[in-house]
Amino acid sequence: MKTIRIIKYIILCSFLNVTFINAQNDTTKLVKYSPNFKFRDGIYLNFLQVKQNKPIPRSKIISNINYHNINFFDKLLLNKKIEYIDKYRLKQEVLTNKIWGYSRNGTLYINWGNDFNRIPIVGNICHFVATITVYENGYRPYSYYHYNYYNTVPSSRSNVETKQYILDFETGKILEYTYKNIIIMLMRDELLYDEYNSLRKKKQKQLKFIYLRKYNEKHPLYLPIN
Repeated sequence: MKTIRIIKYIILCSFLNVTFINAQNDTTKLVKYSPNFKFRDGIYLNFLQVKQNKPIPRSKIISNINYHNINFFDKLLLNKKIEYIDKYRLKQEVLTNKIWGYSRNGTLYINWGNDFNRIPIVGNICHFVATITVYENGYRPYSYYHYNYYNTVPSSRSNVETKQYILDFETGKILEYTYKNIIIMLMRDELLYDEYNSLRKKKQKQLKFIYLRKYNEKHPLYLPIN
């Protein structure tokens, strides 16, 4: 029995050692995000591909557009569908308005509202601006991860509005850029949350970006290297 316990102990140690080595290797594949970081160019079908920095590259996209054309993505996204070759070398297609977004020259663009919008502030809390169509009696979009959903109340009047949003890089959820939603994001950091929550409402509105930046500096984003 003693021999069996020793063997089990050796096996367990070996397993833990392999796990630790793999964890170390995984860590070395990640780099701290900085303005010099470049996302891989291509289309992102979903947010998981963004986190993994694994888009569908240009070379896998089926198109008559020259891959080296400076306006490749602008022209590609005019199509209703995008065809590409998947990892199994099978031809696939996706509706253009269903993709999460794309990366061009290392910069992220997100599919939100009426267009694909650049994300200039990247971190565990991202910030971007988008133009959306708001219908007076219905069809106002609300967010759940990266999809736009609409209710079914008909309307004949609409307005185009420019709004600011934040993207939670941990979950992929998108929220309007309000002081209340900044409070929600800061709940993950007790000190920053207490500090921000103790401010008067006027100050909270004024200092939204300051605390967004504080959170990102204190909790840097790590991404797979190119």
